[in-house]
Amino acid sequence: MGVDFERNEDTRSAELLIGTRPRAQVEGAYRRLEHEVATPGLRTAFSVGALDAYGWALGQAERAPVTGAAVDGLGGVPSSYVLTAELDAAVVQLGDPTEEAERAAHVRGVHDALAWVCGLVDDRP
Repeated sequence: MGVDFERNEDTRSAELLIGTRPRAQVEGAYRRLEHEVATPGLRTAFSVGALDAYGWALGQAERAPVTGAAVDGLGGVPSSYVLTAELDAAVVQLGDPTEEAERAAHVRGVHDALAWVCGLVDDRP
């Protein structure tokens, strides 16, 4: 089953909102973390999780970072509903006391990035 997407004629437009953030802001956050993850000694499970979340929100991933839900094709931007559903899935996983520390840090990165994208927090991971 594919994921619900809001369609926009130009999904690369800087004016397009991803969650509550302009696409350009999300792309900037992605580029910053992409550099961090590629830098020896700075890569953490948290930063990889946040990078995965930003990439998925930008339509650059085939699967959602926590649930693994398939998308209908690259380039589509998940709707606010789908973004918050993935954020909710991260909250559930973070509440699992049996989760391994590295996986929990990855999910925390996804959670924090999606919370920022959805406008629930002001601090960008």
